[in-house]
Amino acid sequence: MVPDAPSGDSSYDVFSRQQWASFGSPAQSTLPVADISRLVATSEPLLADEVADIYHPLAQFLEMQATSKGDVNTRVDTFLALDRQPVPYIIGIAGGVAVGKSTTARVLQALLRQTASSPRVDLLTTDGFLYPNATLEERGLMDRKGFPESYDQRGLVALLAATKAGAPEVVAPIYSHHAYDIVPGQFQVIRRPDILLVEGLNVLQVNTKGASPDHVVVSDFFDFSIYVDAAETDVAQWFEDRLLDLRATVLQEPDSFFHRFASLPDDEVRAIAHTIWSDINLINLHENVAPTRGRATLILEKDHAHRVHRVLFRRS
Repeated sequence: MVPDAPSGDSSYDVFSRQQWASFGSPAQSTLPVADISRLVATSEPLLADEVADIYHPLAQFLEMQATSKGDVNTRVDTFLALDRQPVPYIIGIAGGVAVGKSTTARVLQALLRQTASSPRVDLLTTDGFLYPNATLEERGLMDRKGFPESYDQRGLVALLAATKAGAPEVVAPIYSHHAYDIVPGQFQVIRRPDILLVEGLNVLQVNTKGASPDHVVVSDFFDFSIYVDAAETDVAQWFEDRLLDLRATVLQEPDSFFHRFASLPDDEVRAIAHTIWSDINLINLHENVAPTRGRATLILEKDHAHRVHRVLFRRS
C-alpha cells in the first residue's frame, strides 16, 4: 500500500526507500566502486547500497518508460504511414546547486547503458549554455550566474528541437568548472542517442510572463523529468563542504578561476561559502528552482547524509 502524499504533494504517490528498493528485477551487473567514485561530485558520498536501492530500480523504470514511448511512436508512424527515424527519449534532471543532480545524471547514464535494451545514452549539462563570462560581464550578470537570464535559453531550445526532429547530430558548447567559463572552440557532439539526459538548475522552469502563445521552453521537449530535493540547511552545508574540498584539490592549480581561495583558512572559506549561498544560490533556489519541483514526473528526496529516503512519482 502506497502511503498518502504529504501536504503539497497530493498529486504524487510516495514510496519509502525500502519500498523503492524492492521494485524491478535484481541487477544483473553493478557499478564497480572505482566507477562510483569517478561519477560522484566533489564531497558527495555515494555508497554501493544507494546505487542498488535507488538508482538500479530507477534506471530499470526509465528504460521501461523509454521503450514504451518508442513502441507508441512506432505504432503512430505506422498508422500515419510515416517513415521516420526513432527520436531520443529525453529526461530532464533538475535541482538546486550542490544537491547532487549531476551525480544522479552520471550514475543514471552508466546504469541505463546496462539495462536490457542496452540503449545509447548521452548526457547534456546546461552549463554549456551559460553565456561566456565576457558576455555576462558586459550585461552586468556575473553575480546572477546560474539564474535563468544567464543562459542562452534559445540556443538550448534550438538544440532540443533539432534533437526531437531527428537531426543526425547536434553540437553543444562545453563549460569548464575549472576555468569557470565556456571553453572556446570546443563542443559536445550528440548523435541521435536512444536516451538523452539533460541536467541543469532551471530545466523545468516555465518563463511564460509576457510570452507569445507559441512560446517554447526547455521542458516542452522532455518525456520524463526528475527533481533532486533536500532540506535547504543540508544543501547549504553540502555547498560549504564542497568548496572546502575543492580548495584542497583543483583550486590549488594556478590557472583555476578560484585559485585565490586555495590559501585561505577554513573559517574564511566557510564565510565565503555562506555568503555565496545566501546571496546567490539560495535566492535562485527560492525564485527559480524550487518552484519547479511540482512539475517533475519524479522527485528524489534526500536526507542529511545525501541518501535518498523517499521517491515521489506523479500520478497519471
